[in-house]
Amino acid sequence: MSRRTSRNSLAGVLLAALLAVAGAGCSGSDKSAQPACPDSALTCPAGASPASSGAAPSTASPGATTAAPATSAAPSAKPSASGTSDAPAARSTCSSPGACGFPDARTTGPRIPLTPHKTGYLAVRTNGLVIRGWDITGSLDIYADDVTVIDTRITSDSWWGINLRPGFKGLRVLHSTITAVPGKGPDNGGVDYAVSNMATSSVEVGWCDVSVFGDALSMGQGNIHDNYVHDIVPFVNQGGEWQHTNTVISGGGNTGQLTIRHNTLLNPTGLKQGASGSIGLFADTGVVRNVTVDRNWIAGGAYALYGGDTGATGIKVTDNIFSTQYHPASGGYGVVAHWNAGGAGNVWSGNRMSDGRPITPEPAS
Repeated sequence: MSRRTSRNSLAGVLLAALLAVAGAGCSGSDKSAQPACPDSALTCPAGASPASSGAAPSTASPGATTAAPATSAAPSAKPSASGTSDAPAARSTCSSPGACGFPDARTTGPRIPLTPHKTGYLAVRTNGLVIRGWDITGSLDIYADDVTVIDTRITSDSWWGINLRPGFKGLRVLHSTITAVPGKGPDNGGVDYAVSNMATSSVEVGWCDVSVFGDALSMGQGNIHDNYVHDIVPFVNQGGEWQHTNTVISGGGNTGQLTIRHNTLLNPTGLKQGASGSIGLFADTGVVRNVTVDRNWIAGGAYALYGGDTGATGIKVTDNIFSTQYHPASGGYGVVAHWNAGGAGNVWSGNRMSDGRPITPEPAS
C-alpha cells in the first residue's frame, strides 16, 4: 500500500504576549475522583501509572506559570528513562486497555483544577519555564530549552498543540490533555499534530490524554510513555486529499532514540478516510533507526505498525498487544508492514493479538 506524508506548510502565525495569570476561578478537574496530588508530584499517589515519581520542576501555585527557570532539583530521570519499567506484564488475553493495565482516561490528563487561558498562538521563549494548571485555548510554540508543560489542558486552534522548534531541547509534556475542535483547525478544518518535535533533541510525553489530531505524536526522537491516544478525527487536507492519520509518526532520519512504551494507541480512522498506522515508522526523510516499541496496546490504521522499511536498523518491537477492536487483524490490512527482519539490531519478540495469538511479521517487500 502506498503512503505519502508531508508536513503542511505552516500558516502565518500571530505573535502573542504571555498572558497574566488569572488567580481565581478554576475549572473542574477531570481527575476529581483520584487522590490529591502534591504540587511536587509527577505521578499521583494511586490510580495513575506505576512508574516511579521524582521531584517535579519548581512551579507556582496551580493555575500559574513560572516565568523564570526552575530552581529546584531536576526531576528524577527514572520515569523518563524507562517510562513504565516496573509496569506489570500484560495478561495473555485482554478485553480492553484499561482492564489489562494500559493507560486510559482514568490514568492520564491533568490531576488538579485548571484555570482558563485563551492564549491563542503563544510563542514560549523563556528557558526553564513551567506551565502548570492552565486550561489553554490555543497552542504553544516552544523557542526555549527545558520547558515543562504539566497538569494542563490544551484545546488547539493551530497546526499543533505543542511544537518544539529546531535548535531547542528538553521539552517535557506530562499529565496533560491535548485536543482540538474537529472542523475548526487551520488545515481545511483539520488539525495536524498534538506534540510536534522539529528539533534533533528528545521530547518526553508522558501520562497524556491525546485526541482529534491527524498525526498525534510526531517526532524522530523522544520518550513517549503511558499515554492514551484515541479518537483520531479524519479530514480532507488543504491538498484535497484525506490526511494520513497515525497516533505516533516518525519520518526517519532520526539522530537519537525514539522510545514508545506502555501507551494505548488507537486509530479508528476508516480505510477510505486516510488511515495509515497506529505507529508509523516511515523512511520519508531518512533511514529509520533506534526505535523501541515496547508493551503498548495498539489498534487500528491500515496496518497497525509500519516497521521502518528495508534500511531500518535497531528497531525493537517487544511484548505489544495488537487489538482486534477495529479490525480482525488489528489494522485493516494487517498487523505490520515494511518490517526489516534482517536489519542489524532489529528484534521482534513477544508480540501477540488481544486474544493471545502470537504474531510473526511478514518481511518487508
